[in-house]
Formats: sequence, C-alpha cells, structure tokens
Amino acid sequence: MRPETIAIVKQTVPLLEAHGVALTTHFYKLLFAENPELQHVFNMASQANGRQQSTLAASILAYAANIEKLQELGPMVNRIAAKHFSLDVQPEHYPIVGRNLLKAIREVAGEEVATDAVLEAWGEAYGALADILIGAEDSLYQEAADAEGGWRGFKPFNVVRKEVQSSEISSFYLQPEDGAPLPAFRGGQYISVKITPAEGAYEEIRQYSLSDCAGHDALRISVKREPAPAADLPAGTASNYLHDHISTGDSLLLHAPTGDFCLADESEAPVVLISGGVGVTPLLSMLNELVMQGKSRQVNWIHGTRNRDTHAFAAHIRSLSADLDWLDSKVFYENGDNATEGTDYDQLGYIDLATLQSCPAEAEFYYCGPQPFMAAIEKLLDQCDIPAARRHSEVFGPSEERTSNPA
Repeated sequence: MRPETIAIVKQTVPLLEAHGVALTTHFYKLLFAENPELQHVFNMASQANGRQQSTLAASILAYAANIEKLQELGPMVNRIAAKHFSLDVQPEHYPIVGRNLLKAIREVAGEEVATDAVLEAWGEAYGALADILIGAEDSLYQEAADAEGGWRGFKPFNVVRKEVQSSEISSFYLQPEDGAPLPAFRGGQYISVKITPAEGAYEEIRQYSLSDCAGHDALRISVKREPAPAADLPAGTASNYLHDHISTGDSLLLHAPTGDFCLADESEAPVVLISGGVGVTPLLSMLNELVMQGKSRQVNWIHGTRNRDTHAFAAHIRSLSADLDWLDSKVFYENGDNATEGTDYDQLGYIDLATLQSCPAEAEFYYCGPQPFMAAIEKLLDQCDIPAARRHSEVFGPSEERTSNPA
C-alpha cells in the first residue's frame, strides 16, 4: 500500500470516530437498495436494532487506525474471515460492498471532506483488505471441503433429537442427510444455520456454538429463545423459529464449523471456564473436549444464571464434578427461589472477585456471555492482574449475534 494512501486513511480517523455509525447506517441503506438479495445474507434483526451498523463502524475505525501496522489486526481479520466463511460470502460480494462503502463516505462526509483523493485512498485500502480476506476465506472453504465429512456451502442435516435444557434453552441434535461422517471441530467453534421463517420472508443465517465436543454421532447446538430486547424491537427471529417450528424429523441447512474461540493447543496450564447464561455453550464444548481427551488439567468451572429454571446442563456438570477430581465447579444464581444451596447452586449473586482470586494464578481464562456480563468479568480480571495473553473471550448479544461480526 502506498505511503500516501496510509497517510490519507489515517487522516480520516477523526471522521470515523465522530460519524462512523452514520456512515455505516447509510452504507447499508445503499447496499440493500442496490442489492436487495443481500438481505438473505445479512442479519436483518441486527440491522433493526443497530448492532450491525455499530460493529461495522468499529471494524472500519480499527482498520483505519492501524493501517500502517496491519499485523496487529490479525485476530480481528481472522474472526472476520471466519464469520464471512460461516455466511458463505464470496469474492464477487467484495466489489459490491466496496462501491457502496465509498459512495457512503462521499455522501455522509460531503465532497469537501471526502475528496477524490480520499476516495481513491480508501478504495486502495479497501482493496488491500478485501484481498487479505478473500485469501483467508478461500483457505477456509478449501479446508472445509477437503476434510473428512466436509462440504462447501450449506448442507441439509436431519434433526434426530430435540431436548429441553432449561426454561429457555433447547438442544438440537443434527446428522447429515447424506449419511456422510461428521466433520472434526474444536470445542468452542460454531456452525451457521440457515432458515426461512415464513413464506416470502428473507432467509435468516445465525451462528450457534456447538455445545458438545466432536466424537459423537451428531452435532449439537443449544439455542436460547430470545425475547424482544425492547418494546419497539422484535423477538429473536431465528431462535423463536427453531423453538416453535423445528422438531425431530425436520431438516436444517448447516454450514461447516468454524471459529477461533478454542482452547490453546500449546498450553498445559490450568483452565478457568466462566460463563453467563447461554454463554455456557462453547465452554461446555471445551470442557467435554478435555474430558474426551482424557486430560487431567486443573479446570475451574464458574457459571452464572438467573435461577434454577434457567440453569442449563446442571445435571451434566454435577456428574462430571463428582467423577473428576481435577474439575472444580461453582455456580451463582441471582435468585435462589425453589433451589437448594449446595445442590443447585453454590452462591447467590454475581460472580465475584474472591472466586476468581481463588483460581490458579497461572491459569488460562476463557469466558463467554452477554455484553454486560463480559464487561463485569473483564473488570474482575483486571483486579486479578490477569494479562491479556491469558484472556480468551467471545461475546453473545441480542438476536443471537456475536459482537465479532463485522458485516
């Protein structure tokens, strides 16, 4: 990338800080007007609540601010590539996005700010990023297709079992319709599910963590029914459809597993798994992976949920804790009604500093949950002086959307 391009893009950082969301909101408006078929790819619920616009704005700002040191964006680029892979984004989508992004910059900033030189620089910068992502995504597509049991695109799976896990979470066990073997995957990874919730409606693609490890005869996702986040916003389209309309014997379209929220291969350090609500799903997959591998690594399991009714996989964790001397479990309830302390839960309230301080100081910390939960855990880890290199996280948000989604 030319030095003058880097300099011009860096100069636009204040503009992105001040008007990033306005820019991305206008970008999506232009994009869907020109290419309405892309509404089958993007999460329209996240469009409605503004989450997608905010996330894209943050990604563009991060790219502009670090354009002269792109190596620092490696983890973000990897997550974007994985998300695009899960949505089956193709190389031909990139020129469409680039054209509308430049148009949005010009129309939001105005010609005096978004000069021809600025648009030329951003066109070059976008092209460089597109090339990186297309290459990374092509590798993911090829790897998935070449793997045993792998495939490209979306493939039909049969729902062979549906199981209630709590008052708001149900599990779906999935086997390929063609009888092919299941693909290998890592604990913590996710799959995409494509549905059409009503005749004439847009296709909806959602990502759900695999809630059990590899090595079984079915893939398992465990889906929380998402209520309306506010009076003027709809309930989760995909989660409610799965709960209300998908049963044993039905078929779902799945994309191959992906994601980088996994246990570190190179580490044999103790592991602390911290979850809030449905954030339990990827961490449960990690724990089951350790059990399946016969590892005796010290594991602290820390889970918070509202009450006994919302406590998913409680019996499974109690059984593992009784059998494994290397697993220590602590469960927090916000409300102890109809529950027994010492059996159903260990402590009322929220996960606290004392609990994290009691974990091995050299541990790797993995945590997942909704945004407020994650912010609280980050503050506790700060107080424990846990370095960034030993923190591994993924955020679950409204409408089943992860905040790492850049698109």
